[in-house]
Amino acid sequence: MKFTEEHEWLRPEDDNIVVVGITEHAAEQLGDVVFIELPEVGATVSKDDEVVVIESVKAASDILAPLDGEIVEVNEAIVDEPGKVNDDAEGEAWFFKIKVEDLSVMDDYMDEAAYKDFIA
Repeated sequence: MKFTEEHEWLRPEDDNIVVVGITEHAAEQLGDVVFIELPEVGATVSKDDEVVVIESVKAASDILAPLDGEIVEVNEAIVDEPGKVNDDAEGEAWFFKIKVEDLSVMDDYMDEAAYKDFIA
C-alpha cells in the first residue's frame, strides 16, 4: 500500500486497478462519519479532482482523486453505513476503485513507514 499526504491509502490490484480509501488516522481525526457521497462509476477523474464528500460529527471534507483514471467501482456499503469507515478504514471501508494507465504513478507516494513518520 501507498499513502498520500491527504491521508488516503492506495492498494494496487490486478489490471491497473487501485483501491482508494482513507487512513485510520484520518478516520480518527474526523470522528463519527455520518454521510458519504461517492463518485459515479464510469467517471473519468484527474488527480486532485474532488471525488468524495465525507461528513462527520466534527467536519465535512472532500476527498481528492490521488491519480488520473476511471472510476470502475464504488463501495455502496459505506454509503448505507458510513460508520464502517470508523470501524475498518483501511479494510472493508474502501471508497472507490480507479483504473489507471500505469501503476508506476504510485511511486511518488509514501510507503507505510514514511506515512507513520509523517503523522507522528
